[in-house]
Amino acid sequence: MGAIDAACRVYSEAITHHPQNPMGHVNLANLLLRANKHREARGYYETVLGIDPDYAPAHQGLGAVLADLGDRAGAAHHFRKGFRDHAISTLPYRGATPPVTLLQLVSSGGGNIPTAAFLDDRSFLTSVIVTDHLDPSAPLPPHQLIFNAIGDADLCEPALQAAARLIARTAAPVINDPLAVMKTGRIENARRLGNLPGVIAPRTAAMARGILAGPDGASALASRQFGFPLLLRSPGYHTGRNFIRVETAAELSAAAAGLPGDELVVIEYLDARGKDGNARKYRVMMIGGRIHPLHLAISRQWKVHYFTSDMADQPDHRLEEAAFLGDMPAALGGKAIAALEHISDALGLDYAGIDFGIGADGDVLLFEANATMVIASPDPDPRWAYRRPAIDGVLEAVVAMIMRKRAVVA
Repeated sequence: MGAIDAACRVYSEAITHHPQNPMGHVNLANLLLRANKHREARGYYETVLGIDPDYAPAHQGLGAVLADLGDRAGAAHHFRKGFRDHAISTLPYRGATPPVTLLQLVSSGGGNIPTAAFLDDRSFLTSVIVTDHLDPSAPLPPHQLIFNAIGDADLCEPALQAAARLIARTAAPVINDPLAVMKTGRIENARRLGNLPGVIAPRTAAMARGILAGPDGASALASRQFGFPLLLRSPGYHTGRNFIRVETAAELSAAAAGLPGDELVVIEYLDARGKDGNARKYRVMMIGGRIHPLHLAISRQWKVHYFTSDMADQPDHRLEEAAFLGDMPAALGGKAIAALEHISDALGLDYAGIDFGIGADGDVLLFEANATMVIASPDPDPRWAYRRPAIDGVLEAVVAMIMRKRAVVA
């Protein structure tokens, strides 16, 4: 966050000297949005629209803020204004040799794969296409292949449908077929992946928030064979936002009422605690049909994310993660490895990840499996030196997969 804070100070100074220049306001708002400071970002975007009501980048940014806040209708309004006639943008190329020309397909409302770590602008000339706002008659930029970076099936169905129509217009090879991504929603994954050998997937269902928050919420859950504790989440959010555990029926009404959206996803709670009482969440990446270990997060809390886990403060946790990264089959066992391979085959994606725990009998406890998984490099702290070879290996595997996929130009 230090670099973002420093950049915010620079743009704040620029705004002081040039208050009517919309670019400074938007640049500052974009940084604030990255830092999840939605209220402050919204204020700067709205200031720009007061200066220039048609300034497309401000509409795009305000749409992203509103989408994060759960105002889908407001977000759609600003996305339409922001991406009208601006659905295609070509990024600068800084390489010294002829580039690999690539179309990167994205959704306006988020749910996209972060690609900055592997789409190097010294190798790839990337044209970004916001598929859900693309004029179907618009010509496509020159390209050797297509990277469909739209990864959230629950949030991005219109964008994925538009991506499928776009792909039908070209013979270029495609990374992550949108039709395959569309099958990776939480409910669909629980149904089809839970039938695979060695995989335990949580019972998962969509229910109206009004029912869950009402007096008959607990009985409605019981009729669908849900017990407590259970998990509730608002669709379309990641990194633990709007995702809670409800311990008892008495807590259900208030818990459901406090989440955004008209519909919530109800998820059976799978206990991923080990003998030490800590919860464990493993992540592997599936790249070009091969499984790569990415990280293991260990936490005293049920909601395990690497950036909020106990890894930094616990040397024994880091040793356990190092063992997983160094010898995944030995760490997980043959039953789990076979189950992960079954999941990879069922998903049929070129780029995806699986978050999971390990049950007492060696089964994979499936938390999530989709294309939105982030490959995040650790900071320079020497405590994380053991993680870098594995993460670098995954990034190299992604680039190699892309190069294998690219079209051969005569």
